[in-house]
Amino acid sequence: MLNGSSSEPRPPNASGPPPPPPLPPPLAVAVPVVYAAICAVGLAGNSAVLCVLLRAPRRKTVTNLFILNLAAADELCALVLPVNIADFLLQQWPLGELLCKLTVAVDQCNTFCSLYFLAVMSADRYLVVLAAAESRRVSGRTYRAARAVSLAVWALVALLVLPFAVFARLDAEQGRLQCVLVFPQPEAFWWRASRLYTLLLGFAVPVSAVCALYGRLLCRLRALRLHGQARALGRAKRRVTLLVAAILAACLLCWTPFHLSTVVALTTDLPQTPLVVAVSYFITSLSYASSCLNPFLYAFLDGSFRKGLRQLLACRAAAPRPAPRAPVLAAPALQGPPPPPAPGTC
Repeated sequence: MLNGSSSEPRPPNASGPPPPPPLPPPLAVAVPVVYAAICAVGLAGNSAVLCVLLRAPRRKTVTNLFILNLAAADELCALVLPVNIADFLLQQWPLGELLCKLTVAVDQCNTFCSLYFLAVMSADRYLVVLAAAESRRVSGRTYRAARAVSLAVWALVALLVLPFAVFARLDAEQGRLQCVLVFPQPEAFWWRASRLYTLLLGFAVPVSAVCALYGRLLCRLRALRLHGQARALGRAKRRVTLLVAAILAACLLCWTPFHLSTVVALTTDLPQTPLVVAVSYFITSLSYASSCLNPFLYAFLDGSFRKGLRQLLACRAAAPRPAPRAPVLAAPALQGPPPPPAPGTC
């Protein structure tokens, strides 16, 4: 697995580790089933989010643009899961080295993208809520500026995952080709550096930034005395802030065990028992599950998103179906052209 085993570097010793024990039959069946379910839900849910946000021009807000980019990152994560399933079932890499590098890069991209976009969304909430409390507008908070920030995040993430694409390659292990990270000597140093790199830049830095922003926001709000207009405006912004906080909580729930396992890998030498392997696959599945949770949060916490989704489904249901082809000698029907659709409908 890309997040679990196949893209992990070979453990640092010259003779190589003993092969891991075979998976218990229930786990061997459960892993591809769980991955397939996450893939199906993630693709359907994030595709719905992308359609709802892209088809309605009035939904072009700064927050929705960041949500759109987060959904695109989650969609990419779901797209690599079929490759993971094939890799798991075949017990070897089914594609070439170029796709090995690309898949590892996309897989790692989601590790960084989720928390970096949530950090940006938290910074945006900090500015908006504080400005609402002080009855002023946020200068420079435009859709164009948010688009530039989003492009900067994607460029930064591409730069951060570039080393993984460089080190990813096909390597024969026990007579089978595997997509792994192959490091130069001393391999132990590079292996630890890669885990520390992901832990610090993919988790510690963005989470620390988010905690600092929300902590400072609470301190500033306690120091302010809100008058009536500011309180009313604050209540109007509270729903969006709650949505961002819920997305952040779900992301931390899914990704914290994955990064804690990195700390365990750096500080201890656990034997590859069936229990350890099962826990490893569970943690990996939990990290992938983050890609399919956000659409449910939008559906439960954002009434305008539910309305847009209902309109999208209604439009699909009301789409005209092609009429059966009439016989060649049949007389043409005496009827006028179909009426144009009413404004605001499909």
